[in-house]
Amino acid sequence: MLLLRRAATAAALLVTVLPVTIASSAHAAADAASACRPPASVPLDAEQSRLADARTTALVERGGLGDYVRRFPAALCTTRNPAEAGRLLDAWGQALWQTSVRRAQGQRPGGDLAPGDDRPLYWARLGMTAALARWQPEFTVDRAALRARFEDASRGLTDNAFRTAPGVRRIFISGFDPFGLDAEIRRANPSGSAALQLNGRRVTLADGSPAEIRAVVLPVRYADFDAGMVERAFTPHLTAGPAAADIITTVSQGYPGIFTLEDWAGRARSADPYPDNARALSGGTREHPVTAPGLGPGPEFIRTTLPADAVTAAVQTPYPVLLNSDVTEIPAGGTAPVDRTDGPTPGSRAVAGGGGGYLSNEVAYRSNRLRAELAPHLPGGHLHTPVLTGLPADPQALTGPEFERNESAITAEVRAVLEHAAVRR
Repeated sequence: MLLLRRAATAAALLVTVLPVTIASSAHAAADAASACRPPASVPLDAEQSRLADARTTALVERGGLGDYVRRFPAALCTTRNPAEAGRLLDAWGQALWQTSVRRAQGQRPGGDLAPGDDRPLYWARLGMTAALARWQPEFTVDRAALRARFEDASRGLTDNAFRTAPGVRRIFISGFDPFGLDAEIRRANPSGSAALQLNGRRVTLADGSPAEIRAVVLPVRYADFDAGMVERAFTPHLTAGPAAADIITTVSQGYPGIFTLEDWAGRARSADPYPDNARALSGGTREHPVTAPGLGPGPEFIRTTLPADAVTAAVQTPYPVLLNSDVTEIPAGGTAPVDRTDGPTPGSRAVAGGGGGYLSNEVAYRSNRLRAELAPHLPGGHLHTPVLTGLPADPQALTGPEFERNESAITAEVRAVLEHAAVRR
């Protein structure tokens, strides 16, 4: 009990993988009674409200993460002040991330879903943030700040540094949560699955040299981008020190049946009326693009510096890998958007990059704007995976052989792309 009461370090939590150091149920209940008021009946946010669908609980349970969601409220009630609460959120977030990584890589059995399935982490995190929203401690807390700490830790933004080893190339990537869940709540995101399966992996590059991959999984929410999550994720890997990367790339789900390396990232948001996972809109449309709040200075378009020719020449199976030079711009002196297949023209205003005008494009722009500012010599860009298909027709069936094969094939090809892109040139 003392371990969680004092929000012990994540390292101690990870010794057992799951935070099982909560003492007996009687002691936990006693502590909860003295440290917490009854849970509040608060309205959940739009993303958390999808937890009402029983299939989300099934995904958590079948992914072996159910104990995290069940035990988290009692753990919150063992904290006695804001500092302890913050340390506990860090620790549980890191434990959830590391457990999910280990499960994805077949190092920790849990449930009957395929190891690489990214959905259990997504829905477990939401269940825990819902518990945080209902928590009523006997002391004043900054609930938004605590959630931000938990989000960062459970997404790999903390305690996820490269292992130092001379001569080992360092690859840093980001993936995304599932999205489009109002249309199909069973959806996964192959970029998030790839991030979990590749995080911490040692790989051999195409030239025979060793490399290490580190990864994060980002939310599909405009508000988190506005609050600087992309910059928090990438800055440590673009500044000198043991966390510095040799190459970065953002990864997201893109088009059916193909991989695309995006040649250009645009500065604008223009995807409305398509919402984010919180059902929020950006305020930007194709006819009236907008710039994200607080986005640092930069050009209208940023071009990839990944070795596209080398990648597309070497990696073509099972999915083709193509360089996508499409953009949408408002030409200099013009007022209407124009689609182009050969990149932007001088003086134009960005409407959409190759990744569109949504968060796939924005993560590429933000990370590479930062790269150009902090480490312009590094290769960087964006990779779109194929759309993950194969969910069974039965809406109650959460997985199936085709879905799992496709998920594994996409991750394997992401790895192959990285093994060619990261070769020292």
